[in-house]
Amino acid sequence: MSKPCLSLQLLEGTLAVCRLAPEDPVPSWAFSAGLMGSVTRTTEELSVVCSEASVPLGVRCERGWRALKVQGPLAFNLTGILDALTDPLAQTGISIFAVSTFDTDYLLVREAQLEAAMAALRAAGHSLGAA
Repeated sequence: MSKPCLSLQLLEGTLAVCRLAPEDPVPSWAFSAGLMGSVTRTTEELSVVCSEASVPLGVRCERGWRALKVQGPLAFNLTGILDALTDPLAQTGISIFAVSTFDTDYLLVREAQLEAAMAALRAAGHSLGAA
């Protein structure tokens, strides 16, 4: 079975992936800038993806991520979406942080690897545009 060819959009701005304690409240800075944001709580942690510039000093985080948005909405019965995107990146040695929403998926890649990631995705048949 062939993998789907997808259209992606590079979002503006740099993101951070933050780790807080599981009992911490969702911080007000999580959505203070108009970029994408995501909050996920488990029994082990509270993870926040938000604008890098919004994260206060002292917060445990990984900075320097860029987001590629899969053009959606994507139907829930589609299969292989993330595989079609992550496989060419894995083959190139590029790690990702994936975020899914009701309508679509986002791939976060390190800014230093962005050009290589975009080249690998294009080589796999995906199209990329700017926000």
